[in-house]
Amino acid sequence: MSATPNTILPARPVALVTGASSGIGAATAQLLAQSGYQVVGTSRRAAPAASAAGGSLGMLALDVTDDASVAAAVVEVIARYGRIDLLVNNAGFGVAPAAAEESSLAQAQAIFDTNFFGVVRMTRAVAPHMRRQRSGRIINIGSVLGFLPMPYMALYSSTKHAVAAYTESLDHELRTHGIRVSVVEPAYINTPFDANLLPPDAPLDVYGAIRASVARRVKQVLVGADGPEVVARMVLKAAQAARPAIRYAPGLASRLRLLRRFAPARVLDAGVRRDLGLLD
Repeated sequence: MSATPNTILPARPVALVTGASSGIGAATAQLLAQSGYQVVGTSRRAAPAASAAGGSLGMLALDVTDDASVAAAVVEVIARYGRIDLLVNNAGFGVAPAAAEESSLAQAQAIFDTNFFGVVRMTRAVAPHMRRQRSGRIINIGSVLGFLPMPYMALYSSTKHAVAAYTESLDHELRTHGIRVSVVEPAYINTPFDANLLPPDAPLDVYGAIRASVARRVKQVLVGADGPEVVARMVLKAAQAARPAIRYAPGLASRLRLLRRFAPARVLDAGVRRDLGLLD
């Protein structure tokens, strides 16, 4: 995709989806295109443009950890289409199951830089255009771990908890300007994202056995997990809702959210530890 000197005002709403080369991002971009959106996907390395029944996909190179890259991509989309109606903040990565102290401070900062500050950068770049339009939707991809933190996933859980809090605050701030903000918080999703988690960079022998045990349990759960399409459908629902909710929990996550809300804390705590084979 290249910028054009003449602004093109599309008949279809324009959606910008980060991390769209695979997994949840790719499924979301495809479904949005099929549902009538003009979709621009992004990844660290721009992939060839794809097509989808009922719509088309364009791809841009964008690194959500780089201010200049974010600004350039948004300027290009605005130059080509004149507007952005939907921003889906999906780009992110995770650390394989590991104790919190097994990641260096540099690794902790890196995961926050992508998973949380990447959302902040994209929002800061897109929100001014939506405010001028007096309309827009921003949908952030969170995680069930944002409201039900998992042992041996402390850093990832923390980033998603931050995304959920940011979403809720931002929705209050932007609603006056015709913009709504939601977070979609899935549970386990069987995607390449889960198959390529970053290992901890400061492993400790004292955690070796339980780290391996938790990793095996996660792999077992992923075998029967929902595919990314369940998240894509929830993103579309949030994007098209006349009165969108702030939080959406697709599939298994909806049941876990009920447990978090109504189950006694001691019972839920014991269940989490039992499922992962943790000893007191």
